[in-house]
Amino acid sequence: MNNIFNFSIVASFLGLWITTHVPESFELILGFVLIFTFGMVHGSNDLLIVNKILNNSKHYSKFTLLTAYLLIVSIAVLFFYWMPSLAMILFILFSAYHFGEQHWEHLFSKTNSILKPIFYFSYGMLILFLLFIFNDTEVKLIVSEITGYEVTNLYSKIILAILGSFIGVILAIDFFTKRLPLEVILKELFTLAVLAIIFSSSSLIWGFSIYFILWHSIPSLIEQITFIYGDVKTDSTLKYCKAALPYWIISLVGMVILYAIFSSEKQFYSLFFAFIAAVTFPHAFVMLNMFSKKKAQP
Repeated sequence: MNNIFNFSIVASFLGLWITTHVPESFELILGFVLIFTFGMVHGSNDLLIVNKILNNSKHYSKFTLLTAYLLIVSIAVLFFYWMPSLAMILFILFSAYHFGEQHWEHLFSKTNSILKPIFYFSYGMLILFLLFIFNDTEVKLIVSEITGYEVTNLYSKIILAILGSFIGVILAIDFFTKRLPLEVILKELFTLAVLAIIFSSSSLIWGFSIYFILWHSIPSLIEQITFIYGDVKTDSTLKYCKAALPYWIISLVGMVILYAIFSSEKQFYSLFFAFIAAVTFPHAFVMLNMFSKKKAQP
């Protein structure tokens, strides 16, 4: 995991360098390219993971699993269309927990099982509101665009203070009870400092892209490949990419179709986040079960 951390740090500062040397329009395009490639690929093999969780059960055919998955995604898209405010809130809640779980699951093996999910959620929300506080105007515009309601205050400072205090207390408890070494805590605080610098210097989409790709998607890809194939060697990675390719293409086609149908009544950001949310709901649930399966393995 140290290699991943070092790579993420170096690549994050490269992203920061890009921020200061290219126009924001290019930054925006590059951000979407990364999200629609690495970001979408990391969620494209959910069905393969489900099949692995079910121990390659013959009771559920690939067609059955694919139909169920597409049904869930379609319902989520419609949910975003009919009840955008509630759907957006659920998207943020699901994403927060998913981000926190991915980042901390391998570090929190000894932590109180009751506090774990609360901590995961709090950490993910901390990341999101750290991004929001430095892009307040952009976030308000997107929220208004999606929900139709004008948001005057995100209360980012108050929420960050509460989340930061809670996370600090849990980390302090885990340190004094010797569940987490000081090195890990200092490394995570350094990570938050790096992300704060990047978020404060980048646009909303570019800052989100750096976090989403380098700190979430790539570590998640490694976890998934290891879970499915037992290692992250070149052969296993190629197998994963080959298996993900059809679903990745389907996702891109789905995004294009969604835009073609609703572009006359919805802005791009609304459609983009609606699609990302639709994919996030089942993906977060699949990853939760994957981590549970890993813990249950001898």
